[in-house]
Amino acid sequence: MLVVMEERMRTMARVFRRECHRVLDSERTTIQGADGMLMVLQLAIAGVNKQERGDFGVALSEVLAVWKYFLLDKLQLSHKDIPLPQSYDLIRKEYDCFLKRTNTVDLIDVFSMFKELRLNEDPEEPLTTMQMFQFLFGENESSEKPSQPVCPATPSCKAADCSPQIQRVVRRVFCSYLGLLVNSKNDLALTYTLDNPNRSLGHIAFTDLRHAACDSASSLFLTVTSFVRAIQLGGKGYAPPESHPLRKHVKGLSEFLNFVDQCQDILGETPNPREAGCKLVSSIRAALVKGRSAGDPVYLAAEESTKSLKERIGQIHAMHTQSTVGTGISPARPKAYAINHATAYGGRETVKVLMALLDEEALALPCRNKAELLSEDHAAINGSTGACLLALYKSPEAPTGSSPKSLRNRVLSQQEHIKSKVVRPTIRSQFACTYKEEELPLNRVLEFPSTSQIPTCVHPAPKKASSESDNGMDNRFKEATNLRCEGPGQSALGEHSGNAWNQTGGKSTQPEPLRRATGTLKRKLANRECTEQGREENQPPQKRPPAKAATGGPGKRNNKAVSKKLIAGQGKLTGFFRL
Repeated sequence: MLVVMEERMRTMARVFRRECHRVLDSERTTIQGADGMLMVLQLAIAGVNKQERGDFGVALSEVLAVWKYFLLDKLQLSHKDIPLPQSYDLIRKEYDCFLKRTNTVDLIDVFSMFKELRLNEDPEEPLTTMQMFQFLFGENESSEKPSQPVCPATPSCKAADCSPQIQRVVRRVFCSYLGLLVNSKNDLALTYTLDNPNRSLGHIAFTDLRHAACDSASSLFLTVTSFVRAIQLGGKGYAPPESHPLRKHVKGLSEFLNFVDQCQDILGETPNPREAGCKLVSSIRAALVKGRSAGDPVYLAAEESTKSLKERIGQIHAMHTQSTVGTGISPARPKAYAINHATAYGGRETVKVLMALLDEEALALPCRNKAELLSEDHAAINGSTGACLLALYKSPEAPTGSSPKSLRNRVLSQQEHIKSKVVRPTIRSQFACTYKEEELPLNRVLEFPSTSQIPTCVHPAPKKASSESDNGMDNRFKEATNLRCEGPGQSALGEHSGNAWNQTGGKSTQPEPLRRATGTLKRKLANRECTEQGREENQPPQKRPPAKAATGGPGKRNNKAVSKKLIAGQGKLTGFFRL
């Protein structure tokens, strides 16, 4: 019974593919199978719940109840015994909008259009309405279940390692990549392939991509293509701004688009459909098994899917070659108002083979375990978890502020902790004795001007010059002043002192160290006088009165300077080093 029904459904899909250009705008419209219809319905129910209750979610029991009512209603069968689900009209509208937006149709649409599209040589009605309902709902499989052998099959290591769920997910990824080459508007196909293999495009990246596509009113794949192309070819003036939400995912999106471009190159440049299909399947298989061992479940499932798909592509190509009439599929038929409209001229025969393969995949038997189907982890093959279709379409929850400490407070406390750290003493060199003592920075002094803050000095500040009990610093300042007034050939420390200098050209030349020391002493004296007179330190000091001329002649020496006697033996030691 199942073999006969499968053959009739293939006939129905073949007629639809041959004549779909009469009723559809695009000739690359793909078909959603029974499992795909259930997943789209789940997303539609969750979207309606989000609008009414504010929560993007739905229970499994609610999905199954709406699924049965939906099949009966769309097939125009009696559904009086089943209560009307809540907000069913909105759910049906959301479901139809999703199919139209993604350029897809479901099996019920194909079944409804068969009568309009069939020709005289085609069978009138391959399936009845009740048979179609039983196929989609899964009642035929349950009725055929007792005929299967009761004894279990011999356990094998391969079957234990590669679970049916992994096999189903891997095969869906293969078909999604091929479907994306045929129908670039299929958002469901991009959902399965965006992060398979792992490209660091998880839940947050998919949410940002979905929001960007919603803002631009375009498909997900077109949004990725326009964003990456604008960065690669647009230049600085046309590139998206740094604040664009997809900027942080540009690496993963570029890797995804580059892989799709490679597949499109194979599709357009390989003339033989069988060879092109095998190359495409091999490229997808190489991307999925990269970095995996031979015993990995994903590796085993990829090998099995690759082998079966290559065999089926070869069979479909042989059927198309041997057929005299052909399938009549022409996905590259040019339009009068557009060039290369929704298709590509290269690889026309390969596209025919791929579309026939995808139609057969859509006619596959539905999954028995609906709960496993709706909650299966599509990211299981890239190492992550918790990425079922419903969770992937659900936006991440925004922070509610119920954290014990907000981010702002944590940042401020960290900055205060850094400021309060004590600066460790640095290791100073052997010339540390020549460094100045550490003082407060100038900005700290200017920030808090006060007369109570006396600048730190190495030597005590001198009092007025009239006092006789001045310290040594005052004497050194007077010595430095008298040195500038002395004539040629005179020395401040005596005849045999090593600190004397010669004068050339009749003018007094002062050594650099003494000039620097004199300037430092002047500034410190000015600051001390400003403090004593009550002025602020940051005010410019007043000019000092001109110094009185020396009473003695140019030949006389300063009594203060002469009165300072040398230590015994200092003259001889100085003379020795002078040599």
